[in-house]
Amino acid sequence: MNITILDDYHDTLRTLDCFRKLAGHDVTIWNDHVQDVDALAERLKDCEVLVLIRERTKIRAPLLDRLPKLKLISQRSVYPHIDIDACTRLGVIVSSSQHVDTPCYAAAELTWGLILAAMRQIPQQMNALKAGKWQIGVGSSLRGKTLGIYGYGRIGLAVAQYARAFGMNVLIWSREATLERARAEGWTAAASREAFFRDCDIISLHLRLYDSTRGIVRAEDLAQMKPAALIVNTSRAGLIQRGALEQALKAGRPGMAAVDVFDEEPVLDPQHPLLQMDNVVCTPHLGYVSRDEYELQFTEIFDQISAYAAGTPTNVVNPDVLKSAA
Repeated sequence: MNITILDDYHDTLRTLDCFRKLAGHDVTIWNDHVQDVDALAERLKDCEVLVLIRERTKIRAPLLDRLPKLKLISQRSVYPHIDIDACTRLGVIVSSSQHVDTPCYAAAELTWGLILAAMRQIPQQMNALKAGKWQIGVGSSLRGKTLGIYGYGRIGLAVAQYARAFGMNVLIWSREATLERARAEGWTAAASREAFFRDCDIISLHLRLYDSTRGIVRAEDLAQMKPAALIVNTSRAGLIQRGALEQALKAGRPGMAAVDVFDEEPVLDPQHPLLQMDNVVCTPHLGYVSRDEYELQFTEIFDQISAYAAGTPTNVVNPDVLKSAA
Protein backbone atom coordinates (compact mmCIF):
# COMPACT_ATOMS: atom_id res chain seq x y z
CA MET A 1 0.00 0.00 0.00
CA ASN A 2 0.97 3.60 -0.51
CA ILE A 3 1.39 5.07 3.00
CA THR A 4 2.07 8.72 3.76
CA ILE A 5 3.13 10.07 7.16
CA LEU A 6 2.72 13.80 7.84
CA ASP A 7 4.50 16.12 10.26
CA ASP A 8 7.36 13.88 11.40
CA TYR A 9 9.37 17.00 12.27
CA HIS A 10 12.63 15.30 13.19
CA ASP A 11 12.40 12.28 10.87
CA THR A 12 12.09 10.12 13.96
CA LEU A 13 9.63 7.42 12.92
CA ARG A 14 11.94 5.53 10.56
CA THR A 15 14.39 5.15 13.48
CA LEU A 16 11.83 3.39 15.71
CA ASP A 17 11.84 -0.37 16.14
CA CYS A 18 8.12 -0.49 15.30
CA PHE A 19 8.75 1.11 11.88
CA ARG A 20 9.64 -2.39 10.68
CA LYS A 21 5.93 -3.15 10.78
CA LEU A 22 5.57 -1.12 7.57
CA ALA A 23 8.10 -3.24 5.68
CA GLY A 24 6.86 -4.09 2.19
CA HIS A 25 4.77 -0.93 1.88
CA ASP A 26 5.61 2.19 -0.09
CA VAL A 27 6.11 4.79 2.67
CA THR A 28 6.53 8.54 2.17
CA ILE A 29 7.40 10.73 5.16
CA TRP A 30 7.04 14.51 5.26
CA ASN A 31 9.07 16.38 7.86
CA ASP A 32 7.62 19.87 7.46
CA HIS A 33 4.16 21.14 8.41
CA VAL A 34 1.75 22.16 5.65
CA GLN A 35 -1.90 23.08 6.08
CA ASP A 36 -2.62 24.53 2.62
CA VAL A 37 -5.24 22.34 0.94
CA ASP A 38 -3.69 22.54 -2.55
CA ALA A 39 -0.25 21.57 -1.26
CA LEU A 40 -1.65 18.70 0.80
CA ALA A 41 -3.81 17.45 -2.08
CA GLU A 42 -0.71 17.28 -4.27
CA ARG A 43 1.29 15.47 -1.60
CA LEU A 44 -1.46 12.97 -0.89
CA LYS A 45 -2.82 12.37 -4.39
CA ASP A 46 -1.57 8.76 -4.47
CA CYS A 47 -1.99 8.09 -0.76
CA GLU A 48 -4.02 5.04 0.29
CA VAL A 49 -3.17 5.13 4.00
CA LEU A 50 -2.55 8.37 5.88
CA VAL A 51 -0.70 8.36 9.20
CA LEU A 52 -1.25 11.39 11.41
CA ILE A 53 0.82 12.45 14.38
CA ARG A 54 -1.82 13.61 16.84
CA GLU A 55 -3.59 16.79 15.71
CA ARG A 56 -0.77 18.49 13.83
CA THR A 57 -2.65 18.65 10.49
CA LYS A 58 -6.36 19.27 10.00
CA ILE A 59 -8.02 16.83 7.61
CA ARG A 60 -11.28 18.40 6.44
CA ALA A 61 -13.79 17.81 3.65
CA PRO A 62 -12.20 20.20 1.10
CA LEU A 63 -9.04 18.10 1.26
CA LEU A 64 -10.70 14.70 1.59
CA ASP A 65 -12.82 15.34 -1.51
CA ARG A 66 -9.59 15.56 -3.52
CA LEU A 67 -8.09 12.27 -2.28
CA PRO A 68 -9.87 9.53 -4.25
CA LYS A 69 -7.32 6.84 -3.39
CA LEU A 70 -7.42 7.36 0.37
CA LYS A 71 -8.90 4.37 2.23
CA LEU A 72 -7.56 4.59 5.79
CA ILE A 73 -6.46 7.23 8.29
CA SER A 74 -4.50 5.70 11.16
CA GLN A 75 -3.66 7.69 14.27
CA ARG A 76 -3.96 7.65 18.06
CA SER A 77 -6.11 9.51 20.58
CA VAL A 78 -8.88 12.04 19.92
CA TYR A 79 -9.67 13.36 16.46
CA PRO A 80 -11.17 16.89 16.48
CA HIS A 81 -8.90 17.68 13.51
CA ILE A 82 -10.56 15.06 11.26
CA ASP A 83 -13.90 15.52 9.49
CA ILE A 84 -15.33 12.13 10.43
CA ASP A 85 -18.60 12.64 8.55
CA ALA A 86 -16.71 13.44 5.35
CA CYS A 87 -14.54 10.35 5.83
CA THR A 88 -17.64 8.18 6.21
CA ARG A 89 -19.27 9.74 3.15
CA LEU A 90 -16.16 9.05 1.10
CA GLY A 91 -15.60 5.53 2.42
CA VAL A 92 -12.45 6.38 4.39
CA ILE A 93 -11.93 4.35 7.57
CA VAL A 94 -10.56 6.25 10.55
CA SER A 95 -8.73 4.02 13.03
CA SER A 96 -7.70 5.69 16.27
CA SER A 97 -6.81 3.85 19.43
CA GLN A 98 -8.05 5.68 22.50
CA HIS A 99 -5.43 3.91 24.66
CA VAL A 100 -7.69 4.05 27.71
CA ASP A 101 -5.77 1.25 29.41
CA THR A 102 -2.29 2.36 28.35
CA PRO A 103 -0.26 4.38 30.85
CA CYS A 104 1.00 7.72 29.55
CA TYR A 105 3.93 8.66 31.71
CA ALA A 106 5.63 10.98 29.23
CA ALA A 107 3.01 13.71 29.59
CA ALA A 108 2.90 13.27 33.37
CA GLU A 109 6.68 13.59 33.57
CA LEU A 110 6.68 16.74 31.43
CA THR A 111 3.95 18.18 33.64
CA TRP A 112 6.24 17.80 36.61
CA GLY A 113 9.14 19.24 34.68
CA LEU A 114 7.04 22.33 34.01
CA ILE A 115 5.87 22.57 37.62
CA LEU A 116 9.44 22.50 38.91
CA ALA A 117 10.67 24.85 36.19
CA ALA A 118 7.97 27.42 36.92
CA MET A 119 8.02 27.24 40.72
CA ARG A 120 11.83 27.47 40.91
CA GLN A 121 12.11 29.92 37.97
CA ILE A 122 14.57 27.61 36.24
CA PRO A 123 14.29 29.00 32.66
CA GLN A 124 14.44 32.61 33.88
CA GLN A 125 17.44 31.91 36.09
CA MET A 126 19.21 30.13 33.22
CA ASN A 127 18.62 33.05 30.87
CA ALA A 128 19.86 35.49 33.48
CA LEU A 129 23.00 33.45 34.12
CA LYS A 130 23.76 33.40 30.39
CA ALA A 131 23.35 37.19 30.43
CA GLY A 132 25.93 37.57 33.19
CA LYS A 133 23.55 37.89 36.14
CA TRP A 134 23.58 35.85 39.36
CA GLN A 135 20.28 34.88 41.04
CA ILE A 136 17.52 37.14 39.79
CA GLY A 137 14.81 36.07 42.24
CA VAL A 138 13.52 33.59 44.80
CA GLY A 139 11.41 30.60 43.79
CA SER A 140 8.99 28.49 45.82
CA SER A 141 9.22 24.96 47.20
CA LEU A 142 6.50 22.34 46.75
CA ARG A 143 6.33 20.46 50.05
CA GLY A 144 3.15 21.22 51.96
CA LYS A 145 1.49 23.03 49.06
CA THR A 146 -1.75 21.91 47.41
CA LEU A 147 -1.79 20.53 43.88
CA GLY A 148 -5.14 20.52 42.11
CA ILE A 149 -5.77 17.93 39.40
CA TYR A 150 -8.58 18.94 37.04
CA GLY A 151 -9.52 15.69 35.31
CA TYR A 152 -8.80 12.36 36.97
CA GLY A 153 -7.76 10.11 34.09
CA ARG A 154 -4.57 8.18 33.40
CA ILE A 155 -2.31 11.22 33.22
CA GLY A 156 -4.01 13.07 36.05
CA LEU A 157 -3.61 10.03 38.28
CA ALA A 158 0.11 9.72 37.47
CA VAL A 159 0.66 13.42 38.21
CA ALA A 160 -1.19 13.05 41.53
CA GLN A 161 0.93 10.05 42.47
CA TYR A 162 4.13 11.98 41.79
CA ALA A 163 2.84 14.77 44.04
CA ARG A 164 2.91 12.45 47.02
CA ALA A 165 6.65 12.01 46.58
CA PHE A 166 7.01 15.78 46.91
CA GLY A 167 5.00 15.85 50.13
CA MET A 168 2.12 17.78 48.60
CA ASN A 169 -1.58 17.77 49.32
CA VAL A 170 -3.73 16.78 46.35
CA LEU A 171 -7.24 17.92 45.46
CA ILE A 172 -9.22 16.44 42.56
CA TRP A 173 -11.92 18.16 40.53
CA SER A 174 -13.90 16.56 37.70
CA ARG A 175 -17.37 15.22 36.92
CA GLU A 176 -19.20 13.76 39.90
CA ALA A 177 -18.86 10.18 38.68
CA THR A 178 -15.11 10.67 38.32
CA LEU A 179 -14.89 12.32 41.73
CA GLU A 180 -16.58 9.28 43.25
CA ARG A 181 -13.95 7.05 41.70
CA ALA A 182 -11.16 9.32 42.95
CA ARG A 183 -12.57 9.23 46.48
CA ALA A 184 -12.86 5.46 46.33
CA GLU A 185 -9.19 5.30 45.37
CA GLY A 186 -8.16 7.39 48.36
CA TRP A 187 -7.94 10.91 46.93
CA THR A 188 -9.59 14.05 48.27
CA ALA A 189 -12.13 15.83 46.10
CA ALA A 190 -12.45 19.60 46.29
CA ALA A 191 -15.54 20.80 48.17
CA SER A 192 -16.64 22.78 45.13
CA ARG A 193 -15.38 24.16 41.84
CA GLU A 194 -14.93 27.56 43.48
CA ALA A 195 -12.95 26.06 46.36
CA PHE A 196 -10.77 24.13 43.93
CA PHE A 197 -9.61 27.24 42.10
CA ARG A 198 -9.42 29.29 45.31
CA ASP A 199 -7.48 26.85 47.49
CA CYS A 200 -4.95 25.21 45.17
CA ASP A 201 -1.40 26.52 44.91
CA ILE A 202 -0.91 24.70 41.60
CA ILE A 203 -3.62 23.53 39.19
CA SER A 204 -2.83 21.08 36.41
CA LEU A 205 -5.33 20.38 33.61
CA HIS A 206 -5.75 16.79 32.46
CA LEU A 207 -8.90 16.65 30.34
CA ARG A 208 -9.56 15.53 26.80
CA LEU A 209 -10.76 18.29 24.47
CA TYR A 210 -14.35 17.72 23.37
CA ASP A 211 -17.14 20.17 22.62
CA SER A 212 -18.25 19.69 26.23
CA THR A 213 -14.83 20.61 27.66
CA ARG A 214 -13.87 23.42 25.29
CA GLY A 215 -13.50 26.59 27.37
CA ILE A 216 -14.29 24.68 30.56
CA VAL A 217 -11.80 26.86 32.47
CA ARG A 218 -13.29 30.34 32.44
CA ALA A 219 -11.95 33.79 33.18
CA GLU A 220 -13.88 33.85 36.45
CA ASP A 221 -12.22 30.58 37.50
CA LEU A 222 -8.74 31.98 36.92
CA ALA A 223 -9.66 35.17 38.77
CA GLN A 224 -10.25 33.12 41.93
CA MET A 225 -6.73 31.70 41.98
CA LYS A 226 -4.08 32.97 44.39
CA PRO A 227 -1.65 35.66 43.20
CA ALA A 228 1.21 33.22 43.84
CA ALA A 229 -0.55 30.26 42.20
CA LEU A 230 0.52 28.39 39.08
CA ILE A 231 -1.69 26.90 36.36
CA VAL A 232 -0.24 24.15 34.16
CA ASN A 233 -1.69 22.99 30.85
CA THR A 234 -0.14 19.99 29.12
CA SER A 235 -3.50 18.82 27.71
CA ARG A 236 -5.08 21.18 25.16
CA ALA A 237 -5.15 24.96 24.92
CA GLY A 238 -8.86 24.92 24.09
CA LEU A 239 -9.71 23.83 27.63
CA ILE A 240 -9.18 27.45 28.68
CA GLN A 241 -11.39 30.17 27.21
CA ARG A 242 -9.51 31.78 24.36
CA GLY A 243 -7.55 34.78 25.57
CA ALA A 244 -8.55 34.28 29.21
CA LEU A 245 -5.16 33.01 30.38
CA GLU A 246 -3.24 35.98 29.00
CA GLN A 247 -5.65 38.43 30.60
CA ALA A 248 -5.63 36.59 33.92
CA LEU A 249 -1.84 36.61 34.07
CA LYS A 250 -1.77 40.32 33.35
CA ALA A 251 -4.28 40.84 36.16
CA GLY A 252 -2.09 38.83 38.55
CA ARG A 253 -4.39 35.86 39.26
CA PRO A 254 -2.84 33.37 38.86
CA GLY A 255 0.69 34.65 39.15
CA MET A 256 2.27 32.06 36.87
CA ALA A 257 1.51 29.63 34.06
CA ALA A 258 3.32 26.75 32.41
CA VAL A 259 1.95 25.66 29.05
CA ASP A 260 2.85 23.00 26.53
CA VAL A 261 -0.12 23.62 24.22
CA PHE A 262 -1.40 26.53 22.15
CA ASP A 263 -4.58 27.48 20.31
CA GLU A 264 -2.77 27.36 16.97
CA GLU A 265 0.23 25.07 16.45
CA PRO A 266 3.03 25.12 15.59
CA VAL A 267 3.85 28.47 17.20
CA LEU A 268 6.59 30.06 15.10
CA ASP A 269 6.08 33.69 16.07
CA PRO A 270 8.37 34.75 18.94
CA GLN A 271 5.95 37.61 19.58
CA HIS A 272 3.21 35.24 20.73
CA PRO A 273 1.68 36.84 23.88
CA LEU A 274 2.56 33.93 26.17
CA LEU A 275 6.16 33.88 24.97
CA GLN A 276 6.49 37.53 25.91
CA MET A 277 5.53 37.03 29.56
CA ASP A 278 8.25 36.55 32.18
CA ASN A 279 5.84 34.64 34.45
CA VAL A 280 5.12 31.93 31.86
CA VAL A 281 7.15 28.83 31.03
CA CYS A 282 6.39 27.53 27.53
CA THR A 283 7.34 24.34 25.69
CA PRO A 284 6.37 23.33 22.11
CA HIS A 285 3.83 20.53 22.75
CA LEU A 286 6.37 18.04 24.05
CA GLY A 287 4.08 16.08 26.38
CA TYR A 288 3.99 12.93 24.27
CA VAL A 289 7.22 13.58 22.36
CA SER A 290 9.65 11.05 23.74
CA ARG A 291 11.19 8.07 21.99
CA ASP A 292 9.63 5.65 24.47
CA GLU A 293 6.18 7.16 24.02
CA TYR A 294 6.58 7.15 20.23
CA GLU A 295 7.32 3.42 20.30
CA LEU A 296 4.06 2.84 22.20
CA GLN A 297 2.00 5.13 20.03
CA PHE A 298 3.23 4.06 16.64
CA THR A 299 3.16 0.39 17.47
CA GLU A 300 -0.60 0.86 17.82
CA ILE A 301 -0.85 3.07 14.75
CA PHE A 302 1.09 0.65 12.55
CA ASP A 303 -0.82 -2.33 13.96
CA GLN A 304 -4.02 -0.61 12.84
CA ILE A 305 -2.59 -0.48 9.32
CA SER A 306 -1.70 -4.18 9.44
CA ALA A 307 -5.20 -5.00 10.63
CA TYR A 308 -6.72 -3.02 7.76
CA ALA A 309 -4.44 -4.76 5.25
CA ALA A 310 -5.63 -8.11 6.65
CA GLY A 311 -9.25 -7.09 6.11
CA THR A 312 -10.03 -6.70 9.83
CA PRO A 313 -9.76 -2.99 10.65
CA THR A 314 -9.52 -2.14 14.35
CA ASN A 315 -10.32 0.86 16.54
CA VAL A 316 -12.68 2.19 13.87
CA VAL A 317 -14.25 5.45 15.04
CA ASN A 318 -16.68 5.70 12.10
CA PRO A 319 -18.18 2.16 11.98
CA ASP A 320 -20.88 3.24 9.52
CA VAL A 321 -18.22 3.25 6.83
CA LEU A 322 -17.91 -0.52 7.26
CA LYS A 323 -21.64 -0.97 6.70
CA SER A 324 -21.52 0.96 3.45
CA ALA A 325 -18.50 -1.07 2.31
CA ALA A 326 -20.37 -4.29 3.00
